[in-house]
Amino acid sequence: MKPSLARIARRAALVLLAAVGLLSAVFVSVGCVLSAPGYEGPRTANFDGKRFANEEPRPHGFGDFLRWVTNRERGEWPKEPLAVAPAPPPPARVSGGAMRVTFVNHSTVLLQVDGLNVLTDPVWSDRVGPTSWLGVKRLRAPGLRMEDLPRIDLVLLSHNHYDHLDLPTLRALSERFGAPVVTGLGNAEYLRRKGIDGGIDLAWWERREVAPGIAVTAVPAAHFSGRGLFDRDRTLWCGFVLEGPSGKLYFAGDTGWGPHFTAIREHFGPVRLALLPVGAYEPRWFMSPVHTDPAEAVEAARLLEAEASVGIHFGTFPQADDGMEEPLADLEAALARLREEGAAPPRFLALPNGGSLELPGASL
Repeated sequence: MKPSLARIARRAALVLLAAVGLLSAVFVSVGCVLSAPGYEGPRTANFDGKRFANEEPRPHGFGDFLRWVTNRERGEWPKEPLAVAPAPPPPARVSGGAMRVTFVNHSTVLLQVDGLNVLTDPVWSDRVGPTSWLGVKRLRAPGLRMEDLPRIDLVLLSHNHYDHLDLPTLRALSERFGAPVVTGLGNAEYLRRKGIDGGIDLAWWERREVAPGIAVTAVPAAHFSGRGLFDRDRTLWCGFVLEGPSGKLYFAGDTGWGPHFTAIREHFGPVRLALLPVGAYEPRWFMSPVHTDPAEAVEAARLLEAEASVGIHFGTFPQADDGMEEPLADLEAALARLREEGAAPPRFLALPNGGSLELPGASL
């Protein structure tokens, strides 16, 4: 006897429900695997016992994300990666009161000061994402080959987003140098689980000596964290101030505009060098809570009274709607506006990939 149409429909519905259930289970399982373990510790002004928070509320939820991705107006990026001639190997060490910064690209910078070699948010991978084939593609090659790095003494890791915490790069650096990784609360445990030892967790305003006479302090940033579906804000994001005999250096990490720039200036005084993000800022209605635009970065440099500032977080990964070259044009426009208004613009540079800036002597 042939099955009735109603029976066929019921069977089809059961098959569909089973398929949806299976896909949901896979989706949740993958989300759990990718998620970082949450930090456990006492409650503080920016930690409720489960999740961290910014100093000011930042409306930047999943609904906003869906609205953005379904209404994007992308800027111009090349379809294939641009070749970059790697810079020559940097010096083994820098001393004598000088500060030297080499811009690898994105937020990866080699800092050399007081005999110490420091890398910020190191990423040499071709993609940033959960796997080597899934994620945002690098569209400008690194400006410095990893094999040409001098001995690295310290890594500063601002937060756990894929374009900043890149596991293949961190594993390679750990195997070669074994340098400690200073980062925000909760990230050291994640690194340990991924086979990367030497992580040092810091809370905002917590200070740690990293070499004789040289200390690093984690400072607030306006951003968020998360690698999977269930770990939003479970680990801390931050910037860093490095202090030594040659002066103070500020690495902002990823950040939107906020009162932390003024607080950092009040706490540390003027800095010699500031590394400030100038990319991934469009559209402003969505990106402004978590990413400064070039004009805001210039204002931050003025607030910090930085002797020199260098732009980071641009021109490498197409993560937002600003184009590859747009941050450079907007940065120059922001500096030009200050000149037109009769104000002295800060010294703010956008270095080419592999480009270096050296501040000679010491401002003590």
